[in-house]
Amino acid sequence: MKLKTIVYIILSAASVFAQTEIGFDFDYARFKYNDKIYCEIYYSINQSSLTVIKKDDSESVSAYVTIKFTNTDSNKVMISKKYQVNTAAVEGNTSGKNLLGVLGFLIDKGNYIIDIKASDFSDTMKSKSYSERINVKGFDDGKTGISDIQFASRIINESVNKSSIFYKNTMEVFPHPINVYGQNYPILFYYSELYNLQSDTTKGDLILNTQVVDSRGLKVFEKSKTISKKNNEVVEVGAVNISKFFSGSYTFLLNLYNQKSQKGLASSKKFYIYNPNIVDTMHSQKNNFNVESTEFAVLSEEECDEMFASAQYIAGGSEIEKFKKLSGAESKREFLFQFWKMRDTDPSTPENEFKNIFNQRISHVDMKYRAFNKRGIKTDRGRVYLIYGEPDEIELHPNDYDKKPYEIWYYNSIEGGVLFVFGDLTGYSDYELIHSTKRGEMRDDTWARRILTN
Repeated sequence: MKLKTIVYIILSAASVFAQTEIGFDFDYARFKYNDKIYCEIYYSINQSSLTVIKKDDSESVSAYVTIKFTNTDSNKVMISKKYQVNTAAVEGNTSGKNLLGVLGFLIDKGNYIIDIKASDFSDTMKSKSYSERINVKGFDDGKTGISDIQFASRIINESVNKSSIFYKNTMEVFPHPINVYGQNYPILFYYSELYNLQSDTTKGDLILNTQVVDSRGLKVFEKSKTISKKNNEVVEVGAVNISKFFSGSYTFLLNLYNQKSQKGLASSKKFYIYNPNIVDTMHSQKNNFNVESTEFAVLSEEECDEMFASAQYIAGGSEIEKFKKLSGAESKREFLFQFWKMRDTDPSTPENEFKNIFNQRISHVDMKYRAFNKRGIKTDRGRVYLIYGEPDEIELHPNDYDKKPYEIWYYNSIEGGVLFVFGDLTGYSDYELIHSTKRGEMRDDTWARRILTN
């Protein structure tokens, strides 16, 4: 999911926006719908960042929301829509009020990029956009499954308002796309769906374990309950009081497993808390936990493999070989726990700063350096960015006469100054590394001849 910094959270709380940017947040959740996936998109637009429209004796605000789903496996645009959303009438101060909505789309399994943008109806230059990469795996009818987690600001059970756009499964679920809780939202509401419960024919009860884990990996909330197999599908809703939790990032976990076999699956989602009046008194406990009390505890073996596929760029040769020899989720979880713990640059703080920076780099390269159907981290530019960080200077040459597009990246603080040259040799915007002065990287002092068009 998208990253938000504490700076952004504070600015949002104060309703401060740049003149050319509106207050806009979005979130999504994927649910099972027959043999397809129903993807819900939740959006929130701050009314005070929109231009007030005056007509007769009334005032209103309006915005456009455009959304596009691109299948990165085929590089085809599968969905492209534009909507106009508005309020009936704005009374008084609009600060803190939001245009809240939900959009639903049926999609097939695959890899997608969601591009979503909100713009002011009266001034389309005032806008904000996001680009989010998602993987849609689908749900196997022969196995138990669990949907994504939807966060909400409130949930009305047994609602009679069936015409509400937020109505589903006998209740109204009001989305909270910003995913920030605290002073204004002291209760975190959540919604999820459990599937194919009757496919679990082994002896033993199904247990649903709910956890909230802080940025250090410490459990700050946990509860468990038995899930009946009487119905094949079950809706799970609940609430967690977070008013006493200190500010920071947290992970919400739902873990469904068989009590006897201990096998199961999990769904997780990050959220943020802003409680400036709550003091963190647990800094000293950071090193007093193990893998079982961290975010790694619920990772599947596939998720462990996916995490290390990105992290291997900063791993040593012996670490890569060690991970290749591991089998089973338990050993891989322990490896990843130790892998990131030893790279924590400041163990005295609740955050693992190195891991956070690296994850931010992954998000950046996946968005900026993707090429055709290739993830950004799989490209040469993405790899270099992940390992060495943002260049001090980038020299762009997109349209030089008789030359293919190329870029030169400069890192002034590495080895007294090094450079990387990338060329778009195929014409598909997949820039390949063709020369570098960094020790250990590919060097070709005649690289210029490779980018000639003649």
